[in-house]
Amino acid sequence: MTSAPPPASGIQYSLRSGAYEAVIASVGASLRVLRHDGRDLILSFDADRVRPDYRGATLAPWPNRIVGGTYTFAGTEYVTALTEPERSQALHGLAAWLDYGVVAQSDDAVTLEAVIQPQTGYPWRVRVETTYALGADGLTQTVRAINQSATDAPFGTGPHPYLVAGPAPLDEWTLRLPAASVLEVTPDRLSPVALHPVADHDPERFDRREPRPLGGVQLDHAFTDLETDAADGAVLRLTDPSGVGVEVAWGAECPWVQVYTGDKPDGAANPDHRTGVAVEPMTSAPDAFNADRYPYDTGLVTLAPGVEFAASWRISSF
Repeated sequence: MTSAPPPASGIQYSLRSGAYEAVIASVGASLRVLRHDGRDLILSFDADRVRPDYRGATLAPWPNRIVGGTYTFAGTEYVTALTEPERSQALHGLAAWLDYGVVAQSDDAVTLEAVIQPQTGYPWRVRVETTYALGADGLTQTVRAINQSATDAPFGTGPHPYLVAGPAPLDEWTLRLPAASVLEVTPDRLSPVALHPVADHDPERFDRREPRPLGGVQLDHAFTDLETDAADGAVLRLTDPSGVGVEVAWGAECPWVQVYTGDKPDGAANPDHRTGVAVEPMTSAPDAFNADRYPYDTGLVTLAPGVEFAASWRISSF
């Protein structure tokens, strides 16, 4: 007898520790549910729904965009598929729709793995392993990548959760974003233009080093020059007017973070419009595969054969 197929988002892995619970879906090693004391900390989605808007996906071998899907690495030009056709960009890598297999599982943790196979536009084999672990301090995700090819490979990674601060509308949430620089992008394609200090470039919109309500501000920008503390590195906080909230903390391996307020072209007519804030710590900047184009450090990782690279981040309730 043939067993029933898994739901659209893949095999489900339920985790629990204290007041925290999480569900990881195998397609894209996606964080599908995260709650604390029954309160949603992220925008979830139904298990049998095709994952919308990259919610909770693990991004590799690049986060964000490759402009025009074309890049040059080690003197060779590559062209990869335009997975964001409306902007003619290659968006969020190649692993978001891979079905990850389980390596290890317990009540409060799961480790999944998938292999990015050599292909047109990215001719390297990279094994991606990710561990989700719940603890008293929240949910920590760690991504490890190993280059299984014979030559150096360009690489980057990051998560894509949409955070939910609390029951009030997004416009009433307060954002603290510890970043001194913002990447200006073109309004139509979100292609990088220039890096600016947040204090000098539309500070009412971009300077969030002190917490302020979002109001009607629209963000879909990468930030860098992050302020860090000794314990957690960089910490971004979203606070609901009721006083509860959610934070993301990450270390120096992610010198960039993308923040997106979830604005939809059709506005309030779309039920997903401005319902969560995507917070994406990234090991590299948008279009980092074209690092030579830019006068700033994009953070591009060159992954040598047989070498492992790791990055991690944590989502917590407060």
